[in-house]
Amino acid sequence: MSRPRPTVGAGLESSLEAAVRTQWSVIVAGLLRTTGDWDLAEDCAQDATERALLTWPRDGVPDNPAAWLTSVARRRALDLLRRRSTESRALQAWTAMTEATAPTFDFGGGYADDRLRLLFTCCHPDLALRDRVALTLRTLCGLSTRDVARLMLVSEPAMSQRLLRVRKQILRQGLVMSVPPADQVQDRVAAVLAVIYLLFTEGYSATEGTGVRDELAEEALALAQLATWLLPGHGEAHALRALILLQHARRPARTASDGTLVPLEEQDRTRWDSPLLAAGMESLRRARAAPDSTDGLVGIYRPQAEIAALHSTAPTPAETDWEGIVAWYDLLLDATASPVVAMNRAVAIGLRDGPVAGLAVLEEVVDQHRLDGAPEVPAIRADLLRRAGDRAAAHEAYQTAHDAARTEAVRGYLRRRAAELG
Repeated sequence: MSRPRPTVGAGLESSLEAAVRTQWSVIVAGLLRTTGDWDLAEDCAQDATERALLTWPRDGVPDNPAAWLTSVARRRALDLLRRRSTESRALQAWTAMTEATAPTFDFGGGYADDRLRLLFTCCHPDLALRDRVALTLRTLCGLSTRDVARLMLVSEPAMSQRLLRVRKQILRQGLVMSVPPADQVQDRVAAVLAVIYLLFTEGYSATEGTGVRDELAEEALALAQLATWLLPGHGEAHALRALILLQHARRPARTASDGTLVPLEEQDRTRWDSPLLAAGMESLRRARAAPDSTDGLVGIYRPQAEIAALHSTAPTPAETDWEGIVAWYDLLLDATASPVVAMNRAVAIGLRDGPVAGLAVLEEVVDQHRLDGAPEVPAIRADLLRRAGDRAAAHEAYQTAHDAARTEAVRGYLRRRAAELG
């Protein structure tokens, strides 16, 4: 029988929501380290939340809601472990409260090692990328299985099975709360940042549905902030946060009132989020000054952040520094050899050197990577043809792009462009 849910006031609900959002991963990480039981850790964190819903309306919001949740979750875990076995190794570890069995690794951040260990566990490179994303959303971000399933466009039972399978894999391979040795840190950090980047790109430009999924983008932003706290001297972590902030700042202007996509050059720049832009530029400055950036080498997030910064700081579309953008795309293409990057570079060349030059580069990319069936190709080709003045060919390309588009936001934009060309 389900537990009755009391009526919760707005102030209490906001206090609880804020405490859960900031403390969920801390609670789960601490319990997971001491018990080694993933289900127990999450169940106790959830139980603390439910107890707050029952007791706070009666007793009032505690002075420190996060500490209250942490204390209740720990007491619940201790109680359950005692019931299981007073001689259990988990109980002994809990009672001793020793750090001897937990690996220590400090990047200099202000957060406890437990959260870092949990982040590294969720993003272990031995796990499939989609599994890392699902586990991060569920465990580190505190989303319900239903919410994770909805965001990742699968059924709740399928997501439940996926999470169960990946947790069993973690336990079987002994990956729980594992922090890599110093000589493997960069590889593991790359896996962590890749998960955050995938979350954001899926939220910023979803591959299916409406085309905009703010929840995923905001979760990615929160994780990027956590990554920079935990890795304060890591240039790529700051670059990724800068990229997310600079792009997310344009979110209010990215869609029209009917939900269709508004391209960058047509966006009302007064609607961009100024505080987010400022925060993004500050993160980019930190990325440029980081020890791993001062030797002249850049990773895959720094060029993207620099490109986003050039777009974000241009007063008007006509004043965009396309020379600088192409230069950063050159570096990014060298680092990734990605056909998507190559296509975006063709667009930038078309806007720097003219649409005919952009079309020539695009066709080279399509031939080299065999991209005839890629849905992005006809859309880019249509835009360059329109700029070149070939209305008939552009109209045909827009129609092809519309049929290949995966989101309604993009389809709406392509219909408008085709209609403008008659």
